[in-house]
Amino acid sequence: MEEFEETKPDHTEVETLIVTEDIRSHIYETAKWAKFLSIVGFVGCVILIIIALCLPMILSAMTTMGKNPMMGVTSSAISAVYIIFALMYFYPSLMLFKYANSAKKAVLFMEQESLGEAFSKMKSFFKFFGILTIAILGLYAVIFLLSIVTAIGAAS
Repeated sequence: MEEFEETKPDHTEVETLIVTEDIRSHIYETAKWAKFLSIVGFVGCVILIIIALCLPMILSAMTTMGKNPMMGVTSSAISAVYIIFALMYFYPSLMLFKYANSAKKAVLFMEQESLGEAFSKMKSFFKFFGILTIAILGLYAVIFLLSIVTAIGAAS
């Protein structure tokens, strides 16, 4: 049996991507906004966790006053949901923060490796939101189908 050898084209010229001053300026400005948004995201995570920890006390006080809007739902379940949302919000904020730091370093010190790392973090950021969007759309589809089945069942 013959063995086939994989041949690679002979490239003596290396393909490069040229980053102009305009592009560097855009990356630097994007890094500033990404850092701002990531810090706002971290603050939002902390606020969500504080709300999650204070919610049982608030609902308990409302129950003693006879005004519990969440009858039948335990405060620990609501707190768990808030903590899950805080954790889900933390990851994209972290990726934005890492992108901002790497992009700024790449632009200021002309480091190719930092630019690659920055875009890797940006890819992770968008991948996370893409997967989250698909999951939410799937959830909407399931809720829509369940509501149709429920409506047909109620009409019968």
